[in-house]
Amino acid sequence: MQEFVEFTSANPWLISGLVASGLAVLFNELRLKARNIGSIGIPTAVQLINKGCSVVDVREAKQFAAGHIVDARNIPDSELSADSANLKNSKKPSLLVCENGARSGEMAGRLRKDGVENVYSITGGLDAWRRENMPIVSD
Repeated sequence: MQEFVEFTSANPWLISGLVASGLAVLFNELRLKARNIGSIGIPTAVQLINKGCSVVDVREAKQFAAGHIVDARNIPDSELSADSANLKNSKKPSLLVCENGARSGEMAGRLRKDGVENVYSITGGLDAWRRENMPIVSD
């Protein structure tokens, strides 16, 4: 114990940096937990889709028509809050997707706060979906 006290008194900057790093990691983890966003990766999203998960594209209709996941429904984020009762009562999970995952992640967090439990967002959105060479259809 005496060596530890000597080390800390001899290296205050090192100890301060270590404590600050630990607090930064802890703060970031708590912030992510507080957001309560169920973001999932592409492999998990594919498994959910194969099990019958409904895919909801929260982009505008023009973007949706340019390319979307097979069998996805287009409900822009401005209308999704009004449709939250249908999502809440649905027994199967819903997967939200947007262009880069930011908007759908935010909407998933908002819906979870409204009591919709089975709602997830694809991490990276359609950009990640395309990078993984997953199928996209257009109207």
